[in-house]
Amino acid sequence: MTDSTEARKRSDVRPPGINADEQTTLLTFLDYLREAVIGKVAGLSDEEAGRPGVASGTSLLWLVRHLTAVELNWFLWAYRGEDVDLWDDDAPATGDETVEESIAAYRAAIARANEVAAAAAGALDRPGVRSLRPNAEAPSMRWLLVHMIEETGRHAGHADIIREQLDGAVGR
Repeated sequence: MTDSTEARKRSDVRPPGINADEQTTLLTFLDYLREAVIGKVAGLSDEEAGRPGVASGTSLLWLVRHLTAVELNWFLWAYRGEDVDLWDDDAPATGDETVEESIAAYRAAIARANEVAAAAAGALDRPGVRSLRPNAEAPSMRWLLVHMIEETGRHAGHADIIREQLDGAVGR
């Protein structure tokens, strides 16, 4: 197993202060969870990160790729209405993913998503262009941020369990 010292390093992202405004609170919690997921993959070999941790085949690299797709699909395609190809957020792992490339792609998706969220400053109730859900209204930025906190938090929990199974690393 890999020495998990590197993986345990924490970024400077922390939960927001208790009196931050709504948008700052939502974005900071989302960034905190995004970094938690990245921290669970960091320091692992490509083989370790790609190893399924559960019978469904979910691996840490799959979780990162899934979250990358969800960020791009919701923020760029759905909310902003960009004419981009939707990522398949349920695609099985190809075995070609690397930790470095996966984290870089996720960070790039996060940066683009945060640009979209920043452009909506002061208008969290404004709806986006379309929805990823069939026959549903386009969500507001508030809904989207809360949904992404839920989605990322759920998968951060999965990542916690898979990482602990790999090398015993626990905690954020």
